[in-house]
Amino acid sequence: MSVLIEGLPDAVALRCLARVPFYLHPKLELVSRSWQAAIRSGELFKARQEVKSSEEFLCICAFDPDNLWQLYDPMRDLWITLPVLPSNIRHLAHFGVVSTAGKLFVLGGGSDAVDPLTGDQDGSFATDEVWSYDPVTREWSLCASMIVPRAMFACCVFDGKIVVAGGFTNCRKSICKAEIYDPEKNVWDPIPDLHHTHNSACSGVVIGGKVHVLHKGLSTVQVLENVKQGWTVHEYGWLQGPMAVVRGKLYVLSHWLIYRQERETRKMVVSASEFRRRIGFAMIGLGDDIYIVGGVIGPERWNWDIKLLSDVDALTLGNERQVWRQVAPMTRCRGTVLGCTLMRI
Repeated sequence: MSVLIEGLPDAVALRCLARVPFYLHPKLELVSRSWQAAIRSGELFKARQEVKSSEEFLCICAFDPDNLWQLYDPMRDLWITLPVLPSNIRHLAHFGVVSTAGKLFVLGGGSDAVDPLTGDQDGSFATDEVWSYDPVTREWSLCASMIVPRAMFACCVFDGKIVVAGGFTNCRKSICKAEIYDPEKNVWDPIPDLHHTHNSACSGVVIGGKVHVLHKGLSTVQVLENVKQGWTVHEYGWLQGPMAVVRGKLYVLSHWLIYRQERETRKMVVSASEFRRRIGFAMIGLGDDIYIVGGVIGPERWNWDIKLLSDVDALTLGNERQVWRQVAPMTRCRGTVLGCTLMRI
């Protein structure tokens, strides 16, 4: 095998390559076969961690086009398109998405495709399928299926493992079942059920190392601190609406104002009134910023057109003047955001 860089031991050369930004990796592969092998090796990504050059990306999937994910690089304000998720389910939606063990995971969900003649869903309301995307090989792979098919459920990373809870199963029945996935072993195990369910979508957020499950329309929060001990129920009276975690703090968008939500108190931080006509967007924290991504402008009284957006707006918290700014719009995805998470590569 040829040396990576003339005059350097391969271990040193690999650490040099590890400092090159992720978006340039496809270009590095064109240099030689040995560089291509190095770029697509787990060793390079370990070296990136060692030399502290790993980068955090925003991962987004929207209504259009079908089953396509893009990564946003905030350092360079650019978008990277991933290969299409190869699920047989058209317009996969209502899934869970997280990143752990250096991979992106898309879990469960069902088809958002509607038959134009009958108005029926595409026959698949909830699946147990789990897909992972590996940025090393740049490929999607099927993982072990969840124990229970589910859609519109809470999905979080807890101590490096994936916890899923609640949601709806195939017959559109809400469930209390919860389970945990070990990405190293590719195995699902049941964990204690939620104490209660509700006939609405639920979501999960991790704050202070604990999983918090919230049901739309319910004021109670179910908290998981220890898998063996199961869930505890708390009446925090949190605001309802899109949520983002920034530097360990929870922010909620309610009535077009963003609040910092403590356990039982809240403080208004900034207005988001410029997004008043926008629906179906995602809100997520990255670094010191809150991002508002995608969505649609709904029909107005005089105009029935629905505008699919690729816009991305960001706000840096802690600045004296808190002003929303537009960053690079998504280059391929647009419309209602179906999945949104962070990934460190």
